Amino acid sequence: MKAKLLVLVVLVLAPLAAIHAAAAAPASKPNILVILADDLGYADVGFNGCKDIPTPNLDTLARSGVRCTSGYVTHPFCSPTRAGLLTGRYQQRFGHENNPAWLPQSTVAGLPLSQTTLPQILKTAGYVTGCVGKWHLGAHLQFHPNRRGFDEYFGLLGGGHVYLPGAKGSAEYQIPMDRNGRSEPLTEYLTVVLAREGSSFVARHKGQPWFLYLTFNAPHTPLQVTDPLMERVKHITDETRRSYAGLVVGLDDAVGVVMNALRESGQAENTLVFFLSDNGGPVSVTHSDNTPLRGAKGDVFEGGIRVPFLVSWPGRLPQGQDYAQPVISLDVFATAVALTSANVPAGHTLEGTNILPYLMGRQGGAPHDRLFWRSGGGAKFAVREGDWKLVGGRNGKTQLFNLAEDLGESKDLAAVRPEVLTRLSQTYAEWNKDNVAPLFESPQANRPKAPKKAGQK
Repeated sequence: MKAKLLVLVVLVLAPLAAIHAAAAAPASKPNILVILADDLGYADVGFNGCKDIPTPNLDTLARSGVRCTSGYVTHPFCSPTRAGLLTGRYQQRFGHENNPAWLPQSTVAGLPLSQTTLPQILKTAGYVTGCVGKWHLGAHLQFHPNRRGFDEYFGLLGGGHVYLPGAKGSAEYQIPMDRNGRSEPLTEYLTVVLAREGSSFVARHKGQPWFLYLTFNAPHTPLQVTDPLMERVKHITDETRRSYAGLVVGLDDAVGVVMNALRESGQAENTLVFFLSDNGGPVSVTHSDNTPLRGAKGDVFEGGIRVPFLVSWPGRLPQGQDYAQPVISLDVFATAVALTSANVPAGHTLEGTNILPYLMGRQGGAPHDRLFWRSGGGAKFAVREGDWKLVGGRNGKTQLFNLAEDLGESKDLAAVRPEVLTRLSQTYAEWNKDNVAPLFESPQANRPKAPKKAGQK
């Protein structure tokens, strides 16, 4: 009788104990995966309408989450964008406005040590942090990823690299791979190597919250592609675009490998994924396509700063939906902090927004009242406020566009709406007061130019 009573008590109390334990246990912290492409054209992915370059894995990622059709980065070329993303602040605030030259002896040409990075913040919340791929935030040892908050690093420290072992390239593009401060030779196609390293990080850290900054150099030049990749884009007649397309296909394959690692390890539903490019495509160089946007890498027109931008979190975010309000790469940091309750040091003022409530439909309105861009110390600048976009350039002319009516920025409305022009000009001037001059200069022109054709003046 006593035994039966004991069993009955256990049967009654066990579910209650389980409920209590579940309530007391902290919710598992989500993993955060940021995948960054390099020089990817706005219209060169299937989810943005591309027809000639197959991107099935990226298209699957888009269907699993939210496509941000007005997704921006903070700068129209490489390194400054990365500085903004990893600090959550406009990089003009601390002088990182140009690409640093490959200068291992320089303690200036790189992400200033005064700035706190996202991995440093997330480590305070118990995250293991990893960076795989292109760094481009300084060559001196003090700028090394392992010293800027990343527990693990593997990749290329400079602004680019050859894709094939033994291929020709500048000295910076031929430096060995770096693994936590130690050199390793490149022995396989680079995009494949980075995919494997990213997948390894995902699998090894199952069971603990992690942040992975997976930053490919594809489809940045040089246009070096394996024969199997070229075979998959042989239908493209433009030779330059065909090689570029091969790089994009390789990037898509790599994203598929990493996403498969997430699924196979049972971590997909506990991982927030961002995918974006660091800037628009350099149309004249790679024959990338930013349609229907005006301009290219190096411009503060839409083609230089509006990029393919996806956010996916199965079971938490809507699937296969579009979000039209402007978001920006600064939002990655702010969203991660809000999600993890990580501590941001006093004085490190974040300038992004936690966009999850907006993407989930819980928050109406726009995440940002306005967004800003400045390049070349102010030689080029732009402001977006609602549908209005102000663009200033080296010729001293300031133009005004309504993006809702003219996404291609072809109709200057400055003379028609002078009050809007004045307001946005004043808004930019006010924002610009808190910026500083560039700390270092780019080693070459910010926007690459195509070689002149025979007979062209």
